[in-house]
Amino acid sequence: MSDVGSEDFDDDQGYLGEYEGDRNEAGERHGVGRAVLPNGDTYQGMYENGKRSGQGTYRFKNGARYIGEYYQNLKHGQGIFYYPDGSKYEGSWVDDQRQGHGLYTYPNQDTYEGEWVHHQRNGQGIYHYNDTGSRYMGTWVMGKMESAGEFIHLNHRYQGNFLNNNPSGPGKYVFEIGCEQHGEYLQVDQTASDEENGKHGKAPKSRSPYPGHGEGYFSIGASGEEDRGDAEEDETVSTMVLKWKPKAVTGLSLWTPAKDPSSDGEGLASADEKGGSKPPTPET
Repeated sequence: MSDVGSEDFDDDQGYLGEYEGDRNEAGERHGVGRAVLPNGDTYQGMYENGKRSGQGTYRFKNGARYIGEYYQNLKHGQGIFYYPDGSKYEGSWVDDQRQGHGLYTYPNQDTYEGEWVHHQRNGQGIYHYNDTGSRYMGTWVMGKMESAGEFIHLNHRYQGNFLNNNPSGPGKYVFEIGCEQHGEYLQVDQTASDEENGKHGKAPKSRSPYPGHGEGYFSIGASGEEDRGDAEEDETVSTMVLKWKPKAVTGLSLWTPAKDPSSDGEGLASADEKGGSKPPTPET
C-alpha cells in the first residue's frame, strides 16, 4: 500500500491552502500550526521556515493517517502510518520512505518486523504468518527471502538458503522428536520428469516437501507463479518445480549457514511454511 499522497504547493503556485498558526518574521509558517491543503489533506503539527518539520499528524482524504516526525515536508524519523486497508507501519522513515527498523502489520494480521530499505523488506527480519503461527527469520533482499534463513513451524523447522522466496540448495529439516533430515532443494523441469515416467506434462499440485509427505514437489511455474492449469490438454506444459532430495537422517547438530555465493553471506533467518509445504508468499 503506497503512503505517497501528500502534495507540496510552492509559493509560485499561488494558493497554499488554509493555515492557522505561528509564523516567522518572513511570514512563513513556523512553529505550531494547522493547515488544510488544496487537495483536501490536513496537517497539524510543527513547521520550520514554511516546511513541515518536527512532530505532526497528517491526515489524507482517503482515510490514511501519519503520526510522527517530519523534516523538510518529508516523513523522516520515527512515525506510524495507518493505511486505508487496515494495515499499519510503525518505525523508522527516511526521505518519505520506510527505511531502518520497523514493524508492519498487514490486513490479514501477518506481521513483519525487521530492516527496511526504500519501502522494501531488506536486511534481517522476521515474518509471522497469522493463520498458521509459522514464521520466517532471516535475510531479505528487496522484499524477498534471500540467502540464509529458517522457517519455524509448530513441531519442526527448516534451515537453509533461500532464493527468490523459495528454499534453494542444501538444507535440513529439524524435528522435535530429536532428529534431522539433511538434503537439498533442486529445481527440476517437471515436463522432463514426467516424460521419463511416461506421463503427460502437468505439475502435481502442492505436494508437501516434508519427509514422509509425498515426493516433495510444489509448482512455482516458469514465471514464479503456480501453474494455473489453463493450457490446452494436448499442449506440453514446461514447469519448473522444486524437489526435496533427502540425503541422510542424523541426530541434532548445530546449524552453520552456508555462505551464498550470490550474496555477501550475511544473515540468519527463521521461517514458517504453511502446513509443511512451500513457504507462503508474504504480503507485499
